[in-house]
Amino acid sequence: MSATRGGGDRPARLAVTGAAGMLGRELVAAARARSLEPIPWDLVDFDLTDREAVMRALDAARPRALVHAAAWTDVDGCESDPEKAFLANGRATAHVAEACRETGARLVMVSTDYVFSGDKKEPYLESDPPGPLSIYGWSKLVGEEAVRLLGRTGAVARTAWLYADHGANFFLTMMRLAAERPELAVVDDQLGSPTFAADLAYGLIDLALSDASGTFHVTNRGAVTWNGFARAIFARAGLSVTVNAVSSSEFPRPARRPSNSVLANTRFAEVGIPPMPTWEDGLRRCLERLGQFTE
Repeated sequence: MSATRGGGDRPARLAVTGAAGMLGRELVAAARARSLEPIPWDLVDFDLTDREAVMRALDAARPRALVHAAAWTDVDGCESDPEKAFLANGRATAHVAEACRETGARLVMVSTDYVFSGDKKEPYLESDPPGPLSIYGWSKLVGEEAVRLLGRTGAVARTAWLYADHGANFFLTMMRLAAERPELAVVDDQLGSPTFAADLAYGLIDLALSDASGTFHVTNRGAVTWNGFARAIFARAGLSVTVNAVSSSEFPRPARRPSNSVLANTRFAEVGIPPMPTWEDGLRRCLERLGQFTE
């Protein structure tokens, strides 16, 4: 996907909410690599729950498209504070959608596998009915509905098991624990597609630059359990760590997690966007960033 230019020789502008977060940082970098002009917004710039502040920001910036990566992603925190969850993930998204409608910007909202129950045995299609198990999942689903009201200028991009070489995520937790312990217990009854944030960023920008609308699943290809992912991290990093398989019931959490988080990326192919790399390839490149990949 090529970047359409703005006025004169000026690059097209791509706004990013949550720009200081794990995915936001990758989006800003990917935008620059695609010869776009990123407009990075985070908490210090304005409050997304303030409708007027959101409207002013979009009206002043006038981006071609906006990738809405900002969210309250503390799944267990959402469970204990539903009001905050629906404000941050629902109402704030509605404000962003309204501002995009008023200014003519395309909107891509980043959503989650948590909108599904995880009971399905096969990968989830974009057309499968949602059924969240948690407040976090419900709050993101409310945000999705606000974006769908935009029609042809709005897209929802669900992803899962996001990680990078920065931020707070499973990959970095495993790397840290590997330096502290020779043996770990990791759940082996949750299945998903580990998704490298850098890969997701490029996929989201492809979607933002297209004219495709509706719901998309955007993850690295393939599936593995958390236990299998941990083993792969250590094997490819050349680390000697024993990884024991345990069940989710041995690690109870306030919010229930889907047992199957595998998302079928069928609509990406249908609209001509290049397929995402495999999760194994994403892991290799993430480890290469740290200088720790071992063949």
